[in-house]
Amino acid sequence: QVQLVESGGGLVQPGGSLRLSCAASGSIGVIKSRRWYRQTPGKQRELVAQIARGGSTVYADSVKGRFSISTDNAMNTVYLQMNNLKPEDTAVYYCAATAIIGYNGLSPSDMNYWGKGTLVTVSS
Repeated sequence: QVQLVESGGGLVQPGGSLRLSCAASGSIGVIKSRRWYRQTPGKQRELVAQIARGGSTVYADSVKGRFSISTDNAMNTVYLQMNNLKPEDTAVYYCAATAIIGYNGLSPSDMNYWGKGTLVTVSS
C-alpha cells in the first residue's frame, strides 16, 4: 500500500523558516512529479510548488523567491524549504505524487497519491 507521510510542520514566527518533508513508501511506480499544496479553512486547496522528473519546477506567485521544492534522486522524498514565512502562509500543507502504474497499450496509466497533511502556523 502506498503511503505519503509529511513531516516538519509547526509554529514559526514571521520571517522564519521551515523545511517540510514528504516520504513515499510502498510500490508507488515510476514517479512523474511531486507537488505541495496548501489549504486553509473555507478555501480551496492551492498548488504551492511542483517538481517534475527532469527537475523543472513551478511555483505559486505568492511563494516565488521564498519557497524551494526539491527531491531525492528517485523522487521518493520531496522537500519544501520555506523561508521568510508570512502569516498568510499559515495552512495545512499536503504533499502529492503522480506515478505511472502501468500501460494501456502505449498510453501510461497514472495514479495520484496524497499525504494527510502537516500544519504550518506562522504567528508571533
